[in-house]
Amino acid sequence: MINLIWALMAVIGIVYAMFNGTMEEVTQALFASANEAVTLTIGLVSILVFWLGLMRVAVEAGILRMLAKVFEPIIHRLFPDIPKGHQAIQYILSNITANLFGLGNAATPMGIKAMEEMKQLSGSNIASRSMITFLALNTSGLTLIPTAVIAIRTQYGASSPTEIVGTTIIATVISTVSAILLDRIFYYRSNKKSGG
Repeated sequence: MINLIWALMAVIGIVYAMFNGTMEEVTQALFASANEAVTLTIGLVSILVFWLGLMRVAVEAGILRMLAKVFEPIIHRLFPDIPKGHQAIQYILSNITANLFGLGNAATPMGIKAMEEMKQLSGSNIASRSMITFLALNTSGLTLIPTAVIAIRTQYGASSPTEIVGTTIIATVISTVSAILLDRIFYYRSNKKSGG
């Protein structure tokens, strides 16, 4: 549906430009935007590759394993219906760790794998409690280092690209705590209504 909306907006814009006599400006803007997008992408790729490399070093050095051990008790309290040591827990921990470092692109495949594992556990096509909790947690996105945003700010010549780190931490802590609280409130409310 989103693709259809974007395509419709593009077609409307081009038709309007044809009738308005501004087709040349639209063409120039199209090429300028495409050029800027390629430049931005190359800049982002270099930063993301750097951070993914650091993440790989952290994996090899056992730092992620230590982080996983720190977060494991919290994860088991958030996802009580997932058995300890289950593969879904490892994917959830990997996803959260990648999000902590602002590596949304690296976190996505792990998040998808976590959802697949939780779906197998529930044995149903209906979202389980754990799947809903994970979605809320993943969407709120607790972030310590907003790597992608820092990369974009660097690309556009910000004088201090890392000055957003403090506000990002505050904002994402508030969003994560809110997501967990809302998840629990709605879960316990629906449990009371169903008598479970």
